[in-house]
Amino acid sequence: QVQLVESGGGLVQAGDSLKLSCVAAGLTFRTYAMGWFRQAPGKEREFVVGISWNGGRSYYADAGKGRVTISRDNAKNTVYLQMHSLSPEDTSVYLCASISYGYGSARSPDRYDYWGQGTQVTVSS
Repeated sequence: QVQLVESGGGLVQAGDSLKLSCVAAGLTFRTYAMGWFRQAPGKEREFVVGISWNGGRSYYADAGKGRVTISRDNAKNTVYLQMHSLSPEDTSVYLCASISYGYGSARSPDRYDYWGQGTQVTVSS
């Protein structure tokens, strides 16, 4: 059974930084590209950033460029999302997802195989 479990969310103030983690189990993690998405209430799930299976390539949505960094540790089956200069507009549930092909550039949620339950990030002004 595949499980993706996110952690690290919470309530922060505008301008703060936050690092999210996603631990994977039940799949050969090193063979999957990974993505981070976010979804705010009443809005569609939105691609934030993706990373290739070996961490050699990463793809950023425009909203996150310069403020977020994705990384992975295949020895720990973990992918990370480091976020800086957070604003209230970043308030969302953040979810990680795996994709069995490509390099992590896929932006459509429909293309991803497995999903975590998400971790809530709330940014106060």
